[in-house]
Amino acid sequence: MDYLRFHTMADGRRIAFRHTPGACPAVVFLPGYMSDMAGSKAAAVFGWAREHRRACLLLDYSGCGESGGDFSEGTLSRWREEVLALIGSQCSGPVILAGSSMGGWLMLLVAMALEPGRLAGLVGIAAAPDFTEWGYDEAQKAALAAGETVLEDNPYGPEPTPTHPGFWADGQANLLLDREIALDCPARLLHGQADGDVPWEISLRLAAALRSADVQVTLIKDGDHRLSREADIALLLRTIAALADAA
Repeated sequence: MDYLRFHTMADGRRIAFRHTPGACPAVVFLPGYMSDMAGSKAAAVFGWAREHRRACLLLDYSGCGESGGDFSEGTLSRWREEVLALIGSQCSGPVILAGSSMGGWLMLLVAMALEPGRLAGLVGIAAAPDFTEWGYDEAQKAALAAGETVLEDNPYGPEPTPTHPGFWADGQANLLLDREIALDCPARLLHGQADGDVPWEISLRLAAALRSADVQVTLIKDGDHRLSREADIALLLRTIAALADAA
């Protein structure tokens, strides 16, 4: 069951996913901006789940990876709809949501939309909620508000990273850190203090905003944004395993 499959949305979007069956809660991994389920953290989580017979779901958002669609049409709301559809079709019980970077923002939006009793835990990896607010300067925000696409240097590849005005506007409509986030499940937030993309203080702000009393922040002093070194991934897997065992 863990081979590449596709889920067709009502409007025809074909969303690529991999699912391995097993014990609940299922682990759902949400990659970052312009990332996909082929990344090292997603692959490690999936491999751990198969080894331990734990249910796990990976997916590519529309316009990313193996999924159809145009990346320029992607928004948090659109991708949240896709994640919820895949959880609904593939996961019968509670889930642990693990989100990397932008996936950490999407994780929160998905969690808030899940049916009561479905959310067993959250794991943020350099979670980046509200980055459309704190991640751009005023000139960039003005350009996006005027309908322009903003291009930035991409440290992970030769092509610049685009932010499309639709994504930015949708992000601004889904800001979370300015109020209590009404989630009560256990949350574990991992963040590198050498992260050059998402300030580690964002995880502290998120911890303060979450209503749950069971929130732990782990700071990795020499950790970068990706947290994909062997030791970083081992920490991620230990964190997920502890949450899953306690659920």
